[in-house]
Amino acid sequence: MEIFDDDLNAEIIGFGALNVDKLYSVENIAGADEESFIKSTVNTPGGSAANTIIGLAKLGKTTSIIGKIAEDDDGDLIEYNLAVNGVFTNNLIYSDKGITGKCLGFVDEKGDRCLYVDPGVNDDIVIGEINTLNIMRCKIMHYTSFVGDSFNTQIELLDKLNKDTILSFDPGMLYVKKGLDELKPILDRCDILLINESELRLLFDDNESEIKDLANKLFDYDITTVVIKKGSDGVFALNSDDECCEVKSFKCDVVDTTGAGDSFNSGFLFAFLSGYGLEKSCEIGNWTASKSIEGFGMEKFPSFGELKEFINNQK
Repeated sequence: MEIFDDDLNAEIIGFGALNVDKLYSVENIAGADEESFIKSTVNTPGGSAANTIIGLAKLGKTTSIIGKIAEDDDGDLIEYNLAVNGVFTNNLIYSDKGITGKCLGFVDEKGDRCLYVDPGVNDDIVIGEINTLNIMRCKIMHYTSFVGDSFNTQIELLDKLNKDTILSFDPGMLYVKKGLDELKPILDRCDILLINESELRLLFDDNESEIKDLANKLFDYDITTVVIKKGSDGVFALNSDDECCEVKSFKCDVVDTTGAGDSFNSGFLFAFLSGYGLEKSCEIGNWTASKSIEGFGMEKFPSFGELKEFINNQK
């Protein structure tokens, strides 16, 4: 009989692809038939869900992640990075064959990027590999994207969630391209949708309408909060209680925008779970994102102490 380990009771659990980000600093991002050159290279564990979960752990929340790694150096690096940042690894799934996922990222002098993903064992997750006892007491389950079949496992897991568990969902471009019909099972269970403006417009194939009008269409599902990330233009958010806000971004020195949206998610979900309102949660999310892009990967994701100082200075 399986026993739930209360010592590993995570408030927030992520479910998404686990990758090692191999980030290359380049003079410029080359287009078709163009050339550029690599100035420096850094390998950092990543994946959208992992970035958000580590960000939340740094902010003092208890976290865990459902994901799959292979028995290779990249898998060891991911597991070590999760553990050293205080993320419970009790929901990791280990594969004795295949390779750990990786993401090749090219970042130019302005902080713009392009990414190429090799999913590896990420797309081999089946529902029987997940210890559903471990997820029953989490307050938030946070979904992000997979390239392939693990998307179906995420849908299967919805029925295993506690009815009181909040589902937050950052679909990313990979899932947005699936369209509303394929995403419907997740959207129908989703409480907090975290999406950027380009993804929102693609989801509705609409580049003309106001984003508020597009966001309101999402309330046809059971979503209660829609947060639209607009990069350097800040964030627009609204909820089913007719609250609406637009919050500006913070000025900062941009080094690498990789993971900025994930860091925003960590700040927003921290604030939401801590009882802050919609606008303040967006402000905290913008602040955590601004800190993260001042370095590569997760090296500048802020701590709880830094966040506490920021909040106190806003009073």
